[in-house]
Amino acid sequence: MTHRQVQFSVFIKALDLCFGRGESMLGHVDRLEVSPGEGLLLRGPNGVGKSTLLLTLAGLIPALDGTIEFVGHDPEDGPAAHYCGHKNAVRARLGVAETLGFWAGLNGRTGVSIDDALGAVGLTQAARLDAGYLSAGQQRRLALARLLVSERPVWFLDEPTAALDTAGQALLAELLRQHLARGGSAVIATHDDIPVEGLRVYQLGAKA
Repeated sequence: MTHRQVQFSVFIKALDLCFGRGESMLGHVDRLEVSPGEGLLLRGPNGVGKSTLLLTLAGLIPALDGTIEFVGHDPEDGPAAHYCGHKNAVRARLGVAETLGFWAGLNGRTGVSIDDALGAVGLTQAARLDAGYLSAGQQRRLALARLLVSERPVWFLDEPTAALDTAGQALLAELLRQHLARGGSAVIATHDDIPVEGLRVYQLGAKA
């Protein structure tokens, strides 16, 4: 697979950010910054608000207070970020290649081709199958392929290693390495270690 050689330069900055569900606050972040080429691993016990913070940073739920900026991003270039949740958003009766084509059409065909993306995540042989025939790990690979067909500088990933075997986890690590090497950034909610240089830990806890 060959990426276009676009270098990203978006800086994520959140200040005095309060996040929660509805009107109930789960946590507060004084200052959170992620530079181009850097990734952040959100860590903390279950229920502390990792997924809620991720959704808030991605703009999918409103912040209760504070500011979130994507410094250096030109809105005319399209959305700044991808959000890949813990659910794969795969329809069982839609073909694997059709599923990826749907997401590419929705998010913009600005990255690699459908065939190249499926090859990159090891799903070439499954391209003509209905997505419902895929294992849980293969469905996760298909979800990750969405990041490749539509280029965006920031990735928000919620438990991206879920259901992945050892080879799948190595694949995820390589995709992240390539993304960070091009100046991309990532914020990842996970309990797992991801062996990629440029990832640092942001701990959420009782005081978050």
